[in-house]
Order: sequence, then structure tokens, then C-alpha cells
Amino acid sequence: MTTAALPRLDIINPVYNEGANIVPTLASIAQSVKTPNRVLICYDREDDDTLPAIRNNRDAFGDMTIEFVRNRGSGVHGAVMTGFAASTASYVLVLPADDDFNAGMIDAMVAKAQAGCDVVCASRFIAGGGMVGCPWLKAALVRAANFTLYHLARLPTHDASNGFRLFSRHAIDHIKIESERGFCYSIEMLVKCHRLGWRIGEVPARWFQRAHGQSRFQVLKWLPDYLRWYRYAFATTYLRRAAETVPRKCAP
Repeated sequence: MTTAALPRLDIINPVYNEGANIVPTLASIAQSVKTPNRVLICYDREDDDTLPAIRNNRDAFGDMTIEFVRNRGSGVHGAVMTGFAASTASYVLVLPADDDFNAGMIDAMVAKAQAGCDVVCASRFIAGGGMVGCPWLKAALVRAANFTLYHLARLPTHDASNGFRLFSRHAIDHIKIESERGFCYSIEMLVKCHRLGWRIGEVPARWFQRAHGQSRFQVLKWLPDYLRWYRYAFATTYLRRAAETVPRKCAP
């Protein structure tokens, strides 16, 4: 493959026995996303039922480029970090394996990145977005955290905690990720980009409680990690912490 033929967008799908969900998700990408792209299926084990579900339904995805990437670590954090390491595109998007309803927003996210945003958040809390069927404890924590981060910490997104997010190659290459669990890397990259003064955009997205399989989002287990970056966002605004010196180049 020549440099000119490289996909402009890498879509990372972290998976763990998502056989019941992955086919409609990939089909929605094939149907809706016009940006040249490659899908990286990041998995832990060879007996993951996601893999045969994809291989046995290849006709549903047209000529989509799909690559299977064995995780270097384990869990969702290991899957995403493996995907980041394997990505080569100008933009990198993390999409949950059960999200077959937001593919229509991906081109809009790429457009915002092309306009100069290093992070583009998919927001459930702006016009056109929504969150349906969320367990009450998770919903209360998520809404309270995002409300205070936007209105008090002045983070320029209404949804800092959604794992469905796009990053520029510049952000992937220059932000050192310290988090080690779950989706905590996502808010870490967001608040670090904000402290550096890099642009952040958002588009509306919908969220529905998954119909098949068990969610791997462990809100109480990951809460201490989230609180670290929650405090970081407030420190940026109120303690005027000096940003690291990392040059911002033009969007590719």
C-alpha cells in the first residue's frame, strides 16, 4: 500500500465476545462512513466469538478494510492502547462494538478534526444527542460529572466521559497516557489537550443500554482514576497550571 492509499481514518473496535453486536456495527460503518477508513478489531483471545461472526458475514461489509489485532495487554484499556499503536491514519476513532446507531456522525467528527480539532467528542448532552436506558447510578454520576466539568471547570465539551471519541494523529503521538484501566485514557487525553490549549470539538451522539452481552464499563472500580483527571481539569482552570511545551502543527 502506498502512502497516498493509506486510510485517512482508523476505527478501533475493542471487543470481547461481541459476536451478537459486531455485525450490525460494522455494517453501519460500511453503509454510512464516506471517509476512507480501516477498522481495527482489537481482541484478547483467539476463541473470542467476535472473530468468527465477522469472518462468516464478510459480505455484509462490502469492501471495508478490516484487520484483526491481538491485544498486547488485556481488557478494554489494553485493546485501545494496542489499537493506538497499530494505527497509522491521520485520525483515530474509538467506537464501541455495540454502537450500530452513530456511524452517521463519524464523517462530521472527521470534518471537525480536519478543521483543527485534536479531540472530537461524541456528546450525549447536546441537541441531537441522548442517553436511554442507563442504570440510575451510572446515569447520575455521568450527568453530574459532565455538568460540572462543562459549567464549572469550563472544559469545552458537554460530554467528557463518552468512550466514543476521535483523536488527531498529533494527539496520539504527543500525549503521554498514564491511565491503565478502562476508558480513563479518554478523559485523560481530553483534559491534557485542554491544558495545552489545543482545540476540542463535539458532535451529538445517542447512547442506548446494550441489548446483547454484558457491559465492561465498571464505573465504581474506575472512579478513582476518573477523579484524578476530574481534578486535573479544575486545576487547569482555577490553579492556572502551566502547560507542557508541545508544539501544535497544522492539521494533516
